[in-house]
Amino acid sequence: MGLYCDFLAQHEQSTTNMLGAILKQLMNREGIPEHIRRAFHRAKREFGGRSLLLPDMIEILKETITSLLRVYICIDALDECTAKHRRGLLDSLRKVARVSPNTRVFLTGRLHIDDEIGKCFAEAARAPISSTHTDVKNYLEMRLDGDTDPNVIDDELRADIMRIIPKISEM
Repeated sequence: MGLYCDFLAQHEQSTTNMLGAILKQLMNREGIPEHIRRAFHRAKREFGGRSLLLPDMIEILKETITSLLRVYICIDALDECTAKHRRGLLDSLRKVARVSPNTRVFLTGRLHIDDEIGKCFAEAARAPISSTHTDVKNYLEMRLDGDTDPNVIDDELRADIMRIIPKISEM
């Protein structure tokens, strides 16, 4: 199962929505199990026909994942998620992984969230990856060369971008 956290979609990326996206990917494999149908029907019968709450979603994921042989959950760019939802997601994943030894969680994000991840997954293996000055310059050149409107950036602005951004990325 995989998720990509997008800075521009932070409002849609609540903890419940992200867990729901994982659950949906699990369901695309075998259809909707009865325990999930019951949970959704119970929620609909509540006052106002609410959607599932976070504790409901965690329990459904626990039950679904423990019935599978092996599950890999990959979440990319976790640092792009708001701090509130990131903490909720990490805590939820910890609860799911704790009862399901067949689950592996793979997370990527910038180094500033490493402590948050460590609090939920203390035993996790870590592999810090960082870009070099050359990596950043190559990426910028590729993006600038692929610009669909080359008239927007003149030579002076391009030179400033190529000088300033690689310097900032080293901080």
